[in-house]
Amino acid sequence: MKKHFPLTLLILFIPYWTYLAFDPYERGIWWAENLPVMATVLVLILTFRKFRFSNLSYFFMAWWIFGHTYGGHYSFSLAPFDLVNDFFGWERNMFDRFGHFMIGLFALPVAELMWRNKWITKPVPTILFALFSIVTLAAFYELIEWQFAVIFGGESASDFLGSQGDVWDAQKDILMDTLGAIFSLLFFKQITKE
Repeated sequence: MKKHFPLTLLILFIPYWTYLAFDPYERGIWWAENLPVMATVLVLILTFRKFRFSNLSYFFMAWWIFGHTYGGHYSFSLAPFDLVNDFFGWERNMFDRFGHFMIGLFALPVAELMWRNKWITKPVPTILFALFSIVTLAAFYELIEWQFAVIFGGESASDFLGSQGDVWDAQKDILMDTLGAIFSLLFFKQITKE
């Protein structure tokens, strides 16, 4: 199973993605949210023979891939997440914050890529590079959301932004990306052993 873990994830993902591609909340939002997912999966497939990540890194990346596909189908602000929201007593749908935490999990694969290719050879700079990569990506994504809202406007823009009336939404999203990155990098020592 360990050897075939990435293939197992892909086999699970294809019907999941196909099912959620039908009748999404809004097709424009679906495309905007699923293009990064499709690009990520394609890159992982095309580079698999050249660089195979650890199963832990694939597991962390799968959280974002599956979660973002789910959010793209419903829109992040409307995605069914009642069980978690109700448990914590949140009035706001926090699925989008969860989605940002999941993108932060990519810090471990970034660190693994740097470390195993010996592009960075010391642990602390490797960890910092991975952390700052995620923070930079998070800020860049918030700029993309802003431009999407400016260009398309209206309800589609509001649904894509997912701010739900929170004026500090972008900053909180970047914080969640950062927390996800810190969490994943707690496992850095594990990937250095492989």
